[in-house]
Amino acid sequence: MKIQIQKWVDRWLGIPCCAVLSAWHSIWDFFQQTPSLQPPPHRILVILLSELGSLVLAEPMFGRLKKRYPHADIYMLLFDRNRQVLDLLSVVKPENILTIRDDCAMHMLIDLWHSLRRIRIIGIDTVIDCELFARCSALISGCSGALRRIGFHRHSQEGLYRGSFHTSRVLYNPYRHLSLQLISLVDAIESRETPRSKSDLQTGPFIPPTFLPDFGEVDRELAQLHYDYPQIVGKRLVLLYPSGGLLPIRAWPLESFVTVSKALLQDGCAVGVIGLPEDRSLAESLLRACENNTLCINLAGYTRSIRHLLCIFERSDLLITNDGGPGQVAAMTDIPTIVFFGPETPLLYGSWSRFAHVFYTPLPCSPCLTAYNHRTSPCDGDNQCLQRITPESVLSKARELLLNRFAQPASQRPDEHVA
Repeated sequence: MKIQIQKWVDRWLGIPCCAVLSAWHSIWDFFQQTPSLQPPPHRILVILLSELGSLVLAEPMFGRLKKRYPHADIYMLLFDRNRQVLDLLSVVKPENILTIRDDCAMHMLIDLWHSLRRIRIIGIDTVIDCELFARCSALISGCSGALRRIGFHRHSQEGLYRGSFHTSRVLYNPYRHLSLQLISLVDAIESRETPRSKSDLQTGPFIPPTFLPDFGEVDRELAQLHYDYPQIVGKRLVLLYPSGGLLPIRAWPLESFVTVSKALLQDGCAVGVIGLPEDRSLAESLLRACENNTLCINLAGYTRSIRHLLCIFERSDLLITNDGGPGQVAAMTDIPTIVFFGPETPLLYGSWSRFAHVFYTPLPCSPCLTAYNHRTSPCDGDNQCLQRITPESVLSKARELLLNRFAQPASQRPDEHVA
């Protein structure tokens, strides 16, 4: 289902549904007295539906959750397309993962119904709604039957209405990194402060989760890559992700990617363009602009899974990417990464990887994709915040990172995985 349709449904159907459910909860609470002292959580459901990269940033939250409630069973509800990342994180047992397909409205409704039935059968007692003012996740929380329902709340802000049935209403802070805000949701479970989580002083940084390949997995995948593209053997491999994904406004200009690609090819590097199958035409445009140089290869749609992509990251020497999933999952490896921000800010969504370098031009209108506008930018498409990042500055940083990478001892370089 297209993201524009999801936003339309969330607004025009979500608001009245939240109002009705809030009224029902108010009537129920009036006649049903909730005990002031509740036992610690035993079955906790975390809802984080839509963002692939946010799953990586949520890993510290799961660490806090397990430390604070070591005997609780943790369940997770997310979109099916993001499950691969959750499996890699190994923070929730596979049998405790509930997924929703969002490829069409019918599949979404069917999976929502089955997920809610299972949630109530399990007897979830605590729900942590990690979505930023989405009504869908709030409605799931309100229908879960859980006594504790934690989520971000607008408090005195106008708009952003998502009902009043969260029992622990956490203040969203646009000046704090997302990882820290998700930790605040955990701290709010048994908090009685208003607003919740006043005592949380954690500031990071955090150590990103590490990709743990199976024995011989990287060697097999890289051997296949070199079989499919023998011209890159022995070359330093730079990966590019020029797509903006679901939010095209986040994309650095393709012409700038082309300029950097041509220079790196002249330096003797191989360049691989990564992306989803629907990004193949964009990748082909970049290849044609590079005069179909044999060292510039189209890897959009080539990877079968996130695991496969991470194996290729292990072989590669540099990733240059727009803000999005690849930049976040790259933190699970030691690949040096250049990430472009503009419509969104690294202050909230920056990677915790020590190998990540950010380019960000903080114009007065940046960031324009926020929780307050449900990530609907008012920009006319002229994303100056990204266009003002010059190819020359990116190329200079890329060469610096490649030089540092090449200076590593041979035993530490990823391409040594290949026999």
